[in-house]
Amino acid sequence: MTATAGGDDAKNLVNSVRRAGQLLEAFDQGHPALGLTELADATGLNKTTTHRLLATLVRMGWLTKTVEGEYKIGMKLFSLGSIALAGFSLRDEARPLLLELAEQFGDTAYLMIPGDGGAVVIDLFEGSGPLTVKHISVGTVLPYHAAAGPMTILAYLPEVRERWLSGPLERFTDQTVVNPGVLAGQLDKIRAEGYTISDEDYLVGVGAVAAPVFGRGGVLQATISLGGPVVNFRGSHLLGVITGVREAAATLSSRLGHAVDLGEVS
Repeated sequence: MTATAGGDDAKNLVNSVRRAGQLLEAFDQGHPALGLTELADATGLNKTTTHRLLATLVRMGWLTKTVEGEYKIGMKLFSLGSIALAGFSLRDEARPLLLELAEQFGDTAYLMIPGDGGAVVIDLFEGSGPLTVKHISVGTVLPYHAAAGPMTILAYLPEVRERWLSGPLERFTDQTVVNPGVLAGQLDKIRAEGYTISDEDYLVGVGAVAAPVFGRGGVLQATISLGGPVVNFRGSHLLGVITGVREAAATLSSRLGHAVDLGEVS
C-alpha cells in the first residue's frame, strides 16, 4: 500500500515538529505564560528536549521569553493566527460593513490586521470620491506609527507597542510623530477615546479615522478605517465619520464574539 501525505502513516510525521506543536498548544487563555517545568509536564517531554525546542521557537519569533524566565506566544505566531482568522471569516464578515462605509461617505474603507512588520491591509472598498490612494492596496504593509489603522493596532497591542517604540521611527510628513514619548501619549489617548484620527501624518493631503475590532476575550483582531481627502476628516463632518467607523467596528466585533460599548464621541 502506498502512503500518502494526508494519511496516518507514521513515516510522514516529523517528531520534532509534532513536539513543537504540543508546546504551542499548551498555551491558552488561562495560561498565557508558562515556565520550562510547566511545559515539560503539560507535554510529557523531558526538560532537555523541551528546553531545546523552546529555544528554537524563541529564535523563530513564535515564542518570547520574559525576564522571569517564562514563555509566551510571540507576535509572529499572533500574526499567523490573525491571517488565519482573516482567511476563514473576518473578510467575509467585514465586507458589507466596508462597502456601506465607502458608499455612505464616498471615501475608501479599509480592513487591516496586525503583521510582523506593520499593519496589513487585507481588504478595501473605494468610495465615489475623487481621491484614491493608489499605492495602498490589499497586501500593503503600513508602519505602525502613522495612519489611523496602524496607530489603532499599536495602541491596543502592548507587545507591538513596546517593540515598535523601542526602534527608530521614520518621518513620512511634517505631521508624523517620531518622538516615542509623544507617540506614547497619543496611543493612550486612542485607547481612552476608542478611535484614531489621522491628519496628514502618513500622506500629505490624506486623512483617516479608524476604530478597533475585538475578538473573544477583548483582544484586538483588526481595525476598520476610512481614508480620503483630509478636508473630509476635519470640522463638522468629522463627527459623523467617527460615529460611522466606530459603529462598523463594533458590529464586526460583536460578530466575532465581543460586545463594544461605544458611549459618546468626545
